[in-house]
Amino acid sequence: MSLNVYRKVADDLKAGQNVQAEAFQDVTIYFSDIVGFTTLAGESTPMEIVEMLNLLYSQFDNIIQNFNVYKVETIGDAYMTVCGVPEPNPDHAPVMADMSLALLDSVIHFVIPHRPHNQLRIRIGLNSGPVVAGVVGNTMPRYCLF
Repeated sequence: MSLNVYRKVADDLKAGQNVQAEAFQDVTIYFSDIVGFTTLAGESTPMEIVEMLNLLYSQFDNIIQNFNVYKVETIGDAYMTVCGVPEPNPDHAPVMADMSLALLDSVIHFVIPHRPHNQLRIRIGLNSGPVVAGVVGNTMPRYCLF
């Protein structure tokens, strides 16, 4: 999301105004998670998992800056981005495919700090089509896609 759009959403929320949901017809969403994460987490300390996810997602965050995408959220081992929201991009699908390959390549070279001999693997899903984007919640409002 462009910084100006994000600022407008944040300013509207601070002012107590409702942020209107918007429909976007042509977008691509990326979603990934770590293969075997539950087992890895069960065999690791919480500190080791936090360190690993921080390194991995910092790496991902640096990579996606090279693409016209918006990071929607991370929840545990799940990472989600979108292309085509809020600025239309007719190349949303190829952009996301290229970004996916770049992230996958980075995972191939990623070293798990507390298990340097284990290879991290991720599952990636892409879907293109229409979405509705809007802010959900009052206590911790979030910009969500549906």
